[in-house]
Amino acid sequence: MTQRTDVVVVGGGQAGLAAGYHLRRRGLDFVILDSDAAPGGSWQHMWDSLHLFSPADHSSLPGRLMPAQAGETYPDAGHVVEYLTDYEKRYDLPVQHGARVGAVHRDGERLLLEADSGTWRARAVISATGTWSRPFLPAVHGRGLFTGRQFHTVNYRSPADFAGQRVIVVGGGNSGAQITADLALDGSVHVTWVTQRPPRFLPDDIDGRALFDVATARRRALDAGLADTGGLASLGDIVAVPPVRAARGAGLLTAKPMFSRLTASGVRWDDGSHTGADAIVWCTGFRPALSHLAPLNLRGPRGHIPTDGTRALGEPRLHLLGYGDWTGPASATLIGVGRPAHDAAREIAQLK
Repeated sequence: MTQRTDVVVVGGGQAGLAAGYHLRRRGLDFVILDSDAAPGGSWQHMWDSLHLFSPADHSSLPGRLMPAQAGETYPDAGHVVEYLTDYEKRYDLPVQHGARVGAVHRDGERLLLEADSGTWRARAVISATGTWSRPFLPAVHGRGLFTGRQFHTVNYRSPADFAGQRVIVVGGGNSGAQITADLALDGSVHVTWVTQRPPRFLPDDIDGRALFDVATARRRALDAGLADTGGLASLGDIVAVPPVRAARGAGLLTAKPMFSRLTASGVRWDDGSHTGADAIVWCTGFRPALSHLAPLNLRGPRGHIPTDGTRALGEPRLHLLGYGDWTGPASATLIGVGRPAHDAAREIAQLK
């Protein structure tokens, strides 16, 4: 049986919950379909030592401040899961967990969603599926030849899984630096960090609070037709969180240039030398998880759907939330998703 509602939100992580908060305030009928079996979004799948870049009071969704975590300036991922779980319950948001949406179709004046839990017809859809379920692996020569273990950021948990092994971490962003630091500081792992270009650390006093301000200022400048400030890219790539600073200070975060190829037993460098490895951890980023929107035929450059704010240009009944700056300044962050969620709910309420 097909069910009807005003709005279907696809994804029950931080973006989906922020959308639910504002839809509720607008008095709209809605449902949130979340593929995860439990609350917490992608935070429940993060590695054990991960902490936020920002203090709790700068990591909150609309309407509810994240409480501080005892003994921690920057809360860990488990604390975020507890916060999101409480947020979902506190606002009695209609989240259906374990409900994966396979496709969204046009259906006259409505959109039709096909989920493994049934079908829905809605006046509007908010897609808030994020990127965690779509890890990116680069096309590196010889990757299929390597006989050791290969992981992505999504599979990494702790140094205990690599005790006594030789590990190569690939990636010059935050996850690459943090996972390298996690392994190096443990002492039981021989780790080599590899980056495409020399790593660029942000100043030590920069955290998520400043990053949000920079991203917001860039978006305002662009919207006003002013010169591009460069945003976060103008400052650096890696936030110097405490473990990263500790590993860097101990001389454990010296990156090597990208190897030329993988071999059966390790990596070959440009100078012909070889380094053996038992495992590779690819910290090479993610792509937007948008396969459910393929029937709408909206894809633009780089796999992004062109938008005006959060609204898809090719389908005004569809809003995209939480995928990055192209769907709102800092919208992939806890503190940043509130404003675009508010705007999406307002526009949907105005739909005729």
